[in-house]
Amino acid sequence: MKTRTHETPPSTDANPQAEQFDIVIVGAGAAGLACALFAAWQDNRVLLLEKAMEAGGTARKAAFWYWVPNNRPLREMGIDDQKEDCLRYMARLSRPETYSPDLPRFGMTEWEYDMCEAIYDNATLAAELLARNGALEYRHCPDVTDYWAELPEDKAPRGRVLLPKGACESMSDGGAVAVRSMLQALRKAGVEVRTNCRVERLLTDETGTVTGVEAQLAGEGLTVFKAHKAVIFCTGGFTHNKTMRKNFLSAPVFGGCAARSNEGDFVRIGTAAGAELRNMNHAWMCPIILEKALREDPGLIGTFSASGDSMLYVNQHGQRVTNEKLAYNEAAQAFFTWDPATSSYPNLVLAAIWDARSQQHSASTEYGRFIVPEGSDDAHVIKGETLPELARNIRARVAELASQIGNLHFGVDFETNLPATIERFNAFARDGRDLDFHRGERPVELLFNGPAANSPVAPNPTMHPISDTGPYYATLLTGGNLDTKGGPVTNRHGQVLDHEGTPIAHLYGVGNCVASPSARAYWAGGATLGPILAFAYLAARHAHSQAPV
Repeated sequence: MKTRTHETPPSTDANPQAEQFDIVIVGAGAAGLACALFAAWQDNRVLLLEKAMEAGGTARKAAFWYWVPNNRPLREMGIDDQKEDCLRYMARLSRPETYSPDLPRFGMTEWEYDMCEAIYDNATLAAELLARNGALEYRHCPDVTDYWAELPEDKAPRGRVLLPKGACESMSDGGAVAVRSMLQALRKAGVEVRTNCRVERLLTDETGTVTGVEAQLAGEGLTVFKAHKAVIFCTGGFTHNKTMRKNFLSAPVFGGCAARSNEGDFVRIGTAAGAELRNMNHAWMCPIILEKALREDPGLIGTFSASGDSMLYVNQHGQRVTNEKLAYNEAAQAFFTWDPATSSYPNLVLAAIWDARSQQHSASTEYGRFIVPEGSDDAHVIKGETLPELARNIRARVAELASQIGNLHFGVDFETNLPATIERFNAFARDGRDLDFHRGERPVELLFNGPAANSPVAPNPTMHPISDTGPYYATLLTGGNLDTKGGPVTNRHGQVLDHEGTPIAHLYGVGNCVASPSARAYWAGGATLGPILAFAYLAARHAHSQAPV
């Protein structure tokens, strides 16, 4: 075994009072909860540590769809979700610049292919084991489409999504249901869960093998926990670490809706142990309400579904620049358009504008929707009785925020251009065809259309002419993170790899704290959580097999 020389505290062997466990898991979101269950069911003594005051992480406020290719209900429906077809679909989206359907790995690197294959092979095994043991029972969503269902590579475009059983029809409480169910299973399995406990560093022996962690416990100071078989990090990405966002992300984001504890802890801890980093420039993305991001609202949820048919987005010049009904990861990309002629991001902040029709029929507090019911928290909503009044109020709100958004302003041309932009949109809505951005032409756009009026209905269900009379409403949006997806590189067993591709003994990582093979892609709803469950299953199995130290 290779000896690593880097700065670490003494081995836990020098701490005879250290608490002893087989496996220590750091981070109690979806990845950590699943890892702890899979490890405990193999008769390991497991400790689960969580930095926040409660377990659940980002998963707690998620819809908790989980994408499981070739799942059991899909097979029972007689749908043949073949591995090569699924991997072609994943490769086409993750690596479009190198993709070829005829290459042995379809243009993916060996690491990407191996990781994607591991997802296909193991996501359904993980889902079934969780369900069979009562930790995460599910219901099948046979009509939910993948986000790029129209691509010829997607041979099973519907039915790969599972949802926690017991979630409400809107599915907005899926994460809360899943976390509650898994925590109950953890208690039954005898797993010890400690919250308000921040892991500071790894402990290693003279060979570089990880032997435990040193953690800061509230009111108790530094405490050592020994892990005889493995330490598994499941601590989420670096969404709320401003320095890491600036240094690593290729897009200028002001924040996101990951758990506030997601500060990139494992980037620091993993690299200190010699881990290689990968895909640090990528994130799972979503439009977010600008003002909530700027004030670091812990309840911020991404705008997964841009509701309202009589609604559009416009930039600082009053021009429409995107298809508002794109799936959220793709919808976020419009905000990051770079204008080399002005050396600026002209769309960094977009104004979503809607009328009384959408306000009446599309208001909701679910999925981070920006059209909210009257009387709810609507501090982010800008109002105007007439279109000129709304435009002035939008400009004024942006001016108030300018110092926080790169001195971006909405100019006078915003007011002059807006009426023509709405007139053009209305013509498309009456005709049923969006000639500029093709809104409503793809299956996923109908999936994320959100609540809308039943009548009168325009030819395109995602579009309706905006009213000639007020009142009018608006809010300011920008692109943000659901969470980042870069970090230490792992193999298909969840083992963390060093700069030479060698596993760091007894160190594992699962979830958004490690590098995702998806790169820029978001394959489908639940394409975060399905792979997380697969790798939690694989990491726990491999960790169980390690000879104790």
